[in-house]
Amino acid sequence: MDWFPLWLSLRVAATATVIAGALGLTGGYLLAKASFRGRGLLEAIGTLPIVLPPTVLGYYLLVVLGVDSPIGRTWERVTGRPLVFTVAGAVVAASVSALPFVLRTARAAIEGVDPRVEQAARVAGLPEWRVALSVTVPLAGRGLIAGVALGFARAIGEFGATVMVAGNIPGRTQTMPVAVFDAVQAGDDDRAAVLALVLAAIAVAVLLVANRLSRAAP
Repeated sequence: MDWFPLWLSLRVAATATVIAGALGLTGGYLLAKASFRGRGLLEAIGTLPIVLPPTVLGYYLLVVLGVDSPIGRTWERVTGRPLVFTVAGAVVAASVSALPFVLRTARAAIEGVDPRVEQAARVAGLPEWRVALSVTVPLAGRGLIAGVALGFARAIGEFGATVMVAGNIPGRTQTMPVAVFDAVQAGDDDRAAVLALVLAAIAVAVLLVANRLSRAAP
C-alpha cells in the first residue's frame, strides 16, 4: 500500500488550515464587529466556495492561478516553477475550500460573546485592540478552535478543486480523495476501500473534536 497520498493530504490540509485559519479568523472578526462598505460583498465572496460546485471552483482557480494569469506568471517568476499542478496548487485549492467554514464559525463564535463584558473592559480603560485580544478572543476561543477544526476536515477531504488545480500525479500531487477516485477508476476496490476508510476515520475524529468544542463554546 502506497501511503504517500495520506502524508501529502495531511501536509496539504495542515498548511491550508493555517492559511484559512488566519484569513477566516480575521474575516470573521471583521464581519462580527466592524461596519464598513463592502461588508456584504466580503461575506458573499468568503462564503462562495460552499455553494459553488467544486469543479467550478477549481476552474476559476485554474484561470486565476494558471501560467497565463498575472498571479501565475508572478509566482513562476519568483519561485521558478508554475503554481498549478503542484503541491502549492493543492494547498491553495484546499485553503479556498476550507475558508468559509472557518469564517462562518468564527463569526458566530465572536457574535456570541456577551457585549456587556466587552463594554466593561472598555470602561476599565482598555483600548479596542486589548479588548479584542484579552476579552473577545479568549471568550470565543472554543468556537474559534472548532471553526479551524472544521476547516481542517474540509481541507483534508477536498477533491474537485484540488484535482482541477493540482491534477492527479502519483507521488507528487495525488492526495487521499484523488487516490480513492484513482483506485476506483482502476478497479482496485481493496485499495479504494482502505484509503476511504482511513480518510473517513480522520474526518470523523476531527468532526467529533469540532462538535465537542462547539457545544462547549459560550
